[in-house]
Amino acid sequence: MAKPKIFVIYYSTYGHVHTMAQSIMKGVMKNENVDVEMYQFPETLGDDVLEKMHAAPKPNVPVIDVDKLAEADGFLFGFPTRFGAAPSQVKSFFDATGQLWSKGALVGKSAGLFFSTGSQHGGQESTAYSFLPHLAHHGIIYVPLGFPSPYMFENDAIVGGSAWGAGVIAGPDGSLQPTHKELEIAEIQGEKFAGVVTKLNPASETPVSADKNPEPAVVATPVAPVTKHKIAASEPVTKPAETAAPEPKKESSMRRLASRFKKIFS
Repeated sequence: MAKPKIFVIYYSTYGHVHTMAQSIMKGVMKNENVDVEMYQFPETLGDDVLEKMHAAPKPNVPVIDVDKLAEADGFLFGFPTRFGAAPSQVKSFFDATGQLWSKGALVGKSAGLFFSTGSQHGGQESTAYSFLPHLAHHGIIYVPLGFPSPYMFENDAIVGGSAWGAGVIAGPDGSLQPTHKELEIAEIQGEKFAGVVTKLNPASETPVSADKNPEPAVVATPVAPVTKHKIAASEPVTKPAETAAPEPKKESSMRRLASRFKKIFS
């Protein structure tokens, strides 16, 4: 029995989104009816640039290949925002999915999103808005998070995330790490998303061969031959009765009214 497969794919510069991805994956793994794998988007910046940015070392997580996307039934994409949109690493990856698009290889699959921003109003929601066309053009079903956690209603502390997906507030300098509340929301998202994927993609079983249960053959019922009836010489030949010609239809009241208006305005 093949289980639906979920890929958690993320891009992280300073480690915040990687930490979120681990909680996302933890939530997915609560569902025993799915298989889950974690990948990271390919890096496009050189090591010298990353060093100047003081980027965190890349964790030992395999890099996703474009063609491998076709193997999954659902995706949870995570990335930091860049001016209210996905970073160039994610955009360039999706720019390379043209072959999958031309084949419709991702149509009907599901996807959820999670984010990292430098501030409370750093663009977590706008990042989701601007990313939706990537999903729509591939025919991927977007699965929002909603408000499944009471932490998302708190006003006395800054908590990342929204109805569009889990999130973390990293601070302008990236010094803030994901809080236990943000990680719990991410875990809930993973669990909820896995439930949706299992409903859309129930585990497939090996189909029963048609040879094991052959349908009974259909036997044709013989039809008695049709014989023509010959008229004997003694039998009188009668002419069929003529039917009266149908009376002409009476003109409807609407037609008469239309005719009168035509005469009036002609």
